[in-house]
Amino acid sequence: MVDVVFGPWDYAIMAATMVASMVIGLYFRFTGGKQKTNEEYLLADRNMSIFPVAVSLMASFMSAITLLGVTAENYYYGMQFVVINISYGIATPIASRLYLPVFFGLQKTSTYEYLELRFGPQIRMLASLTYTLQMVLYNGIVLYAPAIVLETVTGFNRLISILVVGIACTIYSTLGGMKAVLFTDLLQSALMYGAVLSVLVFSAMQVGGLGQIFVIAKEGGRLDFSNFSVDPTERHTWWSLILGGAIVYLSLYGVNHTQVQRLQTVSTLDRSQKCLWWSWPVLSLLSITTCISGLGMYAVYRDCDPWAAQKIGAIDHLMPYYVVDAMTNVPGLAGLFVAGIFSASLSTISAACNALAAVTLHDYIGRWCKVPPSYVPWMTKVAAFAFGLLFLGLAFLAQYLGGVLQAALTIFGAVGGPLLGVFTLGMFTTYANERGVSIALVSGMAITLWFSFGSPRPPVVKLPLSVEGCAANVTQQIVSPHSTDYFYPYRISYMWTSFIGFVWVLAVGSIISLLWRQMQPWERAGQSHPDPALFTPPLARRLRAKFEEKADVQCKLLKANGVPE
Repeated sequence: MVDVVFGPWDYAIMAATMVASMVIGLYFRFTGGKQKTNEEYLLADRNMSIFPVAVSLMASFMSAITLLGVTAENYYYGMQFVVINISYGIATPIASRLYLPVFFGLQKTSTYEYLELRFGPQIRMLASLTYTLQMVLYNGIVLYAPAIVLETVTGFNRLISILVVGIACTIYSTLGGMKAVLFTDLLQSALMYGAVLSVLVFSAMQVGGLGQIFVIAKEGGRLDFSNFSVDPTERHTWWSLILGGAIVYLSLYGVNHTQVQRLQTVSTLDRSQKCLWWSWPVLSLLSITTCISGLGMYAVYRDCDPWAAQKIGAIDHLMPYYVVDAMTNVPGLAGLFVAGIFSASLSTISAACNALAAVTLHDYIGRWCKVPPSYVPWMTKVAAFAFGLLFLGLAFLAQYLGGVLQAALTIFGAVGGPLLGVFTLGMFTTYANERGVSIALVSGMAITLWFSFGSPRPPVVKLPLSVEGCAANVTQQIVSPHSTDYFYPYRISYMWTSFIGFVWVLAVGSIISLLWRQMQPWERAGQSHPDPALFTPPLARRLRAKFEEKADVQCKLLKANGVPE
């Protein structure tokens, strides 16, 4: 391990990051409408500009875990993972043209209100509770994981980092509401880019230029993009990254409440769609830069790998290890990196506080209690503050949970596909009913969680590593070879999990709905047809045309019978 003591510039940059975030929250608390209404607090009065919303969409789920994990991924397993960016380009028009118009047209604060309008109250509550559990577990880890990594390799105390990040984030997101979250995301995204770019630039300087990074990476087998296998047990292939990546993207940017809430902070559907389109290059640029940063570190450590030489305990420790090993001679650079890593956590946690407060007020409290309108704004703030404290508590408890850390991260991915399937059945079919989608959702999540958690699982084989350039007496860690002697579902790549859950819900939900017919909400309300506003635009246009044609036929019959219009 490398011991490092932060210098004055490092502490100054860290402090400035936290102070700036707090100031933004205070500014929006005491300016404009002063967050006195829920419309302003949760949706920024629906008058935000496109750019901050687009950047916030990227920052909401680009956590420190992602930055640390993607760099290690490209270092140890190769750059095949960068193919996932193609899926973002495929999924963006689908999300903006087929899913977003439905949510934006309804103008509901909670995404799950749609499910009650389309199916009924039970599926709304089931999906909402699933989302809440997913976000609570994930954000506890988002706050904890970077702290433990940074403590391990830099000596930065984990308790202090958890408290500083957690309290600062809770205060500014509670005080300033959605506007504070969106504008702090701008600052924090800039710091994230700064952290990743600093690693890329510094590593390029060490090995003789950006081009040399790719030369060394190719020699080390890190630039092999030839895996077009359709075998689902292959960890990363073109098929798994594009199809699986598209489902993950749609589950986050198409139907996840955290993102849908941000997409409703602008005034028109056209502007909301532009936010989604602009978030794509912002996300892909950071993703690609992070991937190349991983290759840069490989170029530096190609002859003395820190993990193989047992200098780090886990591959996710690689990026902060490199910073303190190679970059601390530049005053403030380590502080910039730590600020960037913490900013990634801040942006994710603040987004979750605001989104979960909206769900709590509208899906739980508002559903069971009649709350006076004057009480709603401050109750929402109390809920946001409470979730911030809950994340803090989970972050402190996480150190005692052991393997549950990875389990909670797996939950985050495993529930996305089934939830996307539920919304897809609602928007793209008229036959799906509440009983069918409820059974499909529960069984779909059972399948994906079983595939994700089942053990024993085969080890993930790393690409060749070397310790020839290390100091004497270094013992290389032994990498277990791949084996097929494992239960088949446990060998399926994690990139297929969401896709399997999505297809399962579509198939099972369709079959049960068709076999077990029940009244739809519009039938229970005495309507003879569904509301076209509940369906994706192509289907909505067909329904409207069908209703207009039926109305014309009825008018002609009335006129033929001598009944005046």
